Amino acid sequence: MVRHFLEVDDLTPAELATVLDMASHPATDLVLARRGVALLFEKPSARTRHSMEIATIELGGHPLYVRPEEVGLDTRESVEDVARVLMGYHAVIAARVFEHNKLERMAAVSSVPVVNLLSDDAHPIQVLADLLTIRQQVGRLDGVTVAYIGDANNMARSLAIGLSMCGARLRVAYPEGYGFSEAALARLAAADADVEATTDPAEAATGADVLYTDAWYSMGQEAEMVTRRRDFAGFQVDNALMSAAAPDAIFMHCLPAHRGDEASDEVLDGPRSVIFPQAHNRLHSARGLLEFLVRAAGNAS
Repeated sequence: MVRHFLEVDDLTPAELATVLDMASHPATDLVLARRGVALLFEKPSARTRHSMEIATIELGGHPLYVRPEEVGLDTRESVEDVARVLMGYHAVIAARVFEHNKLERMAAVSSVPVVNLLSDDAHPIQVLADLLTIRQQVGRLDGVTVAYIGDANNMARSLAIGLSMCGARLRVAYPEGYGFSEAALARLAAADADVEATTDPAEAATGADVLYTDAWYSMGQEAEMVTRRRDFAGFQVDNALMSAAAPDAIFMHCLPAHRGDEASDEVLDGPRSVIFPQAHNRLHSARGLLEFLVRAAGNAS
């Protein structure tokens, strides 16, 4: 049966552990030999494109990057028709989209795995790299406390689900008005995700094993930059906030970073920052996921 990856809990906890184990060592089998992986991007990303292309190559496959104007989802051609065409060429369809429902519609008709490279609801491919990084740097996942400082967005939702699946928990600190939506809260409850919410960054950071942040404004939100900078005043991860965390706590950021906004340069470039090993783990976790999905579909070369 074809398996899709639209959110972290499309894997079971045991399968998630397997993917992380696969990501922890180089590829041993070229499961994508002489096969393609479609990389459909409605919005660009350096880390996502490079990690997915190299992961595909390491598994013996051929990545094909597709720009938004080449397909025009629901403008030039329906989402369903695009998926039906691409599944005849490729072993996997991976897409970075604005609306999550486009991924759901692809998955509903596709006979090959569909992978969420980012949507307005979720960012599970990033969470795989995050979990791998925490396991490497902290030495475990079970019992770990992660403090997420910033907008309770798609990144925070997926991170909460992934951490909960591994026996870890998430504390989220956000300004008033930037908490999880009702739909996100319902999704977190359905996933039985362990989340503590506060509007006090210091409260969230106290004793945490990991401090994590994301950009205050993302692609498509540039018009809100001035407003968000004002609203998020006091939510910057700086050395003072890091000092509230556990003495050996690490700092993480999914990048790109707006230096001087969500995190200070002293933290981003400091000795407790693991943002570049975290970014490099995008490659390893993508490779582990692709290998798992291809094998699960029973169509490994």
